[in-house]
Amino acid sequence: MVFNMKNNETTTRRGLKNRHIQLIAIAGTIGTGLFLGAGKSISLTGPSILLVYIIIGALMFILLRTIGEMLFTDPEQHSFLNFVTRYIGEKTGYFISWTYWLVVVFMAMAELTAIGAYIHFWLPQFPIWLSEIIVLGLLTGLNTLNARFFGETEFWFGMIKIVAIVGMILTAIILMLTHFKSGSDAVGFQNITQNFHFFPNGISKFFESFQMVMFAFVAMEFIGMTAAETENPRPTLKKAINQIPIRIILFYVGALVAIMCIYRWQDIPANQSPFVMIFELIGVKWAAALINFVVLTSAASALNSALFSTTRNLFALSKLNGDRILKPFTKLSKNGIPARALIFTSCLVFVTPFISMIPSVSNGFVFITSVATNLFLIVYILSLIAYLKFRKSNDFDPKGFVTPFAKFLVPITILGFGLIFVSLFFFNETLVPAIGSFIWIVVFGLISKLRPSKKANQ
Repeated sequence: MVFNMKNNETTTRRGLKNRHIQLIAIAGTIGTGLFLGAGKSISLTGPSILLVYIIIGALMFILLRTIGEMLFTDPEQHSFLNFVTRYIGEKTGYFISWTYWLVVVFMAMAELTAIGAYIHFWLPQFPIWLSEIIVLGLLTGLNTLNARFFGETEFWFGMIKIVAIVGMILTAIILMLTHFKSGSDAVGFQNITQNFHFFPNGISKFFESFQMVMFAFVAMEFIGMTAAETENPRPTLKKAINQIPIRIILFYVGALVAIMCIYRWQDIPANQSPFVMIFELIGVKWAAALINFVVLTSAASALNSALFSTTRNLFALSKLNGDRILKPFTKLSKNGIPARALIFTSCLVFVTPFISMIPSVSNGFVFITSVATNLFLIVYILSLIAYLKFRKSNDFDPKGFVTPFAKFLVPITILGFGLIFVSLFFFNETLVPAIGSFIWIVVFGLISKLRPSKKANQ
């Protein structure tokens, strides 16, 4: 991101190319949850996991269409969170803005923890904490450059993930066409349809899988953040969002169908990546190393995006709220980067290596990501409520990038996200994070409500 410094302004010059945002949008729909979590999600509910992915994908598409519509009417806004302040109120905007900033910091910490584990796979003697510090330093350095470098980094990170997914799908097609046998079973759709049961492990496992799939989709709205950085935001944003259903079907549903065609879903272990199994099946002896490289770049991509997003959010929030303690974060470097905001954010993420030294770090990783997912749901719900108010305002443009059947689909999406959040209180692995999220909502919600408004200070 490069800021226009003429006349002391701090408006951004758009630095991302169309190919950047298109590739970032594609890769943004592919999370590490798919590469590492596919086995666990399939083991929960079998082939009906496809329906879960389609449902969550549909909810996220409606969310992104509403965000896209609001940004389309006012592309000068560099965050969809600004619309919450505009249409719901200053106090709610304050709550959601800082909640979102904190959530993405947590996501960055979780991804850095994962990166340390992935590097440890290759360098078991190398200290995990040191590898995390090196990676954080490198990505912080990249973020001191302009948006073009961010775009190029994400472009190639995303390309690696896409090649891995497409390669696996093509592998499944070739195996089916050549009547290849996986053990005693032939590769084909019969592995999905034979003895099909909609709830093979009970309806509770079906609903438990929603949380895992939701984690795979969170932060997809980063496309709304990057849209503000394109040279021609309106057509680029419109195209990127409209193509999301195709990407979900191709990359998520397509990958899961390919996996379950090659292996009977009952034979897929919950604690192993199916991607490793498939590449080993076709003779790739270094399959584990290959997938480790893919998930490493995927986590690095997520961390890079999180640093980019949280830095700009902290800069924008500091300018918007005008609090004296936040004034240092409103300063720009000579090349127009909010460097102080970046350094502060990186310092918070820097806590991660010390967390990695705790023996229960794996539980800490699960806790952090679960809390982040829960709070993402609250952010999404408030954003959708803001959209409903936007539809009733004079800003609504019936000839713009209008969300289809919004009066019907948006309330359903709010209900869907709400039910997923409530369901988190009924499963052992998500209960504590759900309680923690609820405490944050209540405590920081009260702080936001009791905080004097700007008008009162004027």
